[in-house]
Amino acid sequence: MVSKNQIKLITSLQQKKYRNQHHLFFAEGVKVIQELLQSNFELEHLYTTQDDFEEVSSHKKSLIHENDLKKISALATANSCLAVFKIPEEKNIIDSGLVIALDDIRDPGNLGTILRLCDWFGVKQLICSKETVDVYNPKVVQATMGSISRVTIAYTDLEDYLSQTKLPVFGTFMDGENIYKSSLPQEGVVVMGNEANGISASIENLVQKRISIPRFGDLQKTESLNVATATAIILSEFKRKLA
Repeated sequence: MVSKNQIKLITSLQQKKYRNQHHLFFAEGVKVIQELLQSNFELEHLYTTQDDFEEVSSHKKSLIHENDLKKISALATANSCLAVFKIPEEKNIIDSGLVIALDDIRDPGNLGTILRLCDWFGVKQLICSKETVDVYNPKVVQATMGSISRVTIAYTDLEDYLSQTKLPVFGTFMDGENIYKSSLPQEGVVVMGNEANGISASIENLVQKRISIPRFGDLQKTESLNVATATAIILSEFKRKLA
């Protein structure tokens, strides 16, 4: 059984202002929850329709009915479990190695996928502009499939960060240098721009090297790549020499 107050709290966490107010977020699905339980995220409470998650103490776990899970789920088809976690304090920015910086990424699925890509390619730091979608948005958390627990994420004034970093700053543009012909270092900041408008003018001014993924299609009419797809290609090329 889930109380009315619990339902009200959990459903409110779908909105950023309430996540910030309560310092809580939630995740759904066995895989994502297990990943978070094995990380440094602190569990507030787990709701499940099955007698599972034996590692969770009874006072932090409630066995509930499927109908109750539907009331608190953000998914069109509710999974078998939902867990509420505390939002941790933001860590200091790792200003070394390869860093991905996001300039106003709005789609939760894109942010979640980029987080998974950072995890896959060993990128430890993801920096987001303050306009970028909240990483604790339920759709983002779902799309990360647990990678949210293994990548350091920071929200900051991107212009300030880029003007102060000692790392070389790369930007992705349609008219940039062919990435397959570029000499790429093992350290640097790669800026990925907004889905519709690309990198903003103020950030563009701070880019030291413009790079692009060339089009190979005969008609050359494709306007752009999805930002998560482009991130995958760029990270692969940066990391290729290490393979």
